[in-house]
Amino acid sequence: MKLCRFQPRVVAAEMVGGLSHPDVAQGVIAGDTVREIDGDLLGSWTATNRSWPLADVKLLPPVNPSKIVCLGRNYVEHAAEFGKVPPAEPLIFLKPPSSLLAPEDPIVLPPSVERVDFEGELAVIISRECSQLADGQDVAPFIAGYTCLNDVSARDYQAMDKQWTRAKGFDTFCPLGPVLETEFDVASGQIRTLLNGVQKQSSPLRAMVFPVDAIIRWVSRVMTLAAGDVIATGTPSGVGPLRPGDVVEVVIPGVGTLRNPVVARAG
Repeated sequence: MKLCRFQPRVVAAEMVGGLSHPDVAQGVIAGDTVREIDGDLLGSWTATNRSWPLADVKLLPPVNPSKIVCLGRNYVEHAAEFGKVPPAEPLIFLKPPSSLLAPEDPIVLPPSVERVDFEGELAVIISRECSQLADGQDVAPFIAGYTCLNDVSARDYQAMDKQWTRAKGFDTFCPLGPVLETEFDVASGQIRTLLNGVQKQSSPLRAMVFPVDAIIRWVSRVMTLAAGDVIATGTPSGVGPLRPGDVVEVVIPGVGTLRNPVVARAG
C-alpha cells in the first residue's frame, strides 16, 4: 500500500501563472488516483470520499520526522570506493529535519562547496516509539514502511570537518519520498540511482552489511525512536557529483522513484 502526504495543486484566481497549495493532506495511492484519508498515517485511518488524479497533487516527504538517522559505509563496495572498510558496528550520523526536500523540488548546491554527491538509499519509517530493543526482538511492529532517500553530501566539507554534520545538513540535502510503501520485501529488493537518465548506482538491498532489523535494534539502544522517524540504511557504490542542470533519480522497484533536479544557489 502506498501512503503519502500531499497538497492538491489549486490555481488561485489572484495569482497569474502561479500555484497555491492548501493545507497538507494525507492519502492512499491506487493507480493514478490519490484518495484522502483521515486519521494517523502511521496508525489507524479511514479513507474519505475526496480524491484527485495523481498528476494534480504535489507529493511531499511522506513523514515529518523528529530525526533522520543515517548509516555510513553499510555496503562493502561503497566503503572500498573511499578507501575504507565496513565498520564493526553501525556507523551512524544525523541529518536535520530542515534538510528534507520533497520529490521534484530542486537540490540547491551551496556556492562554497566544490563537490556535492548523490547517495541513493532505502529509508525505513518508524511506526511507533521504540527503545532498547533486544537482540532477536521482532522489529516488524515498529516499521511503518519504506521510502527512497538521497543522502546528498558535500564531500569537501566532509573531509575538512572529520565529522559529517555540516556536509550532510544543508537545506535540501535530504530528498525523501515519493511515498511510504507499507508492503515491501527488502530481502528481494533492488536500488538504483540514475543521473540524467544514466545508471550510476545499482545493488541488491541484501548486500547491506547490517540489515534493517539489526539497524533498528542497534539504533534503539542509542536513542529512542519516535513515530515518523527516518532511518537511512546506507548507499551502495557508484556515488558521484551533482552539477546545476542535473536530474537525479533514486529508484527502488516496488517503492517508487524519487526525482529531483539540481540548481545552484542564487547569489
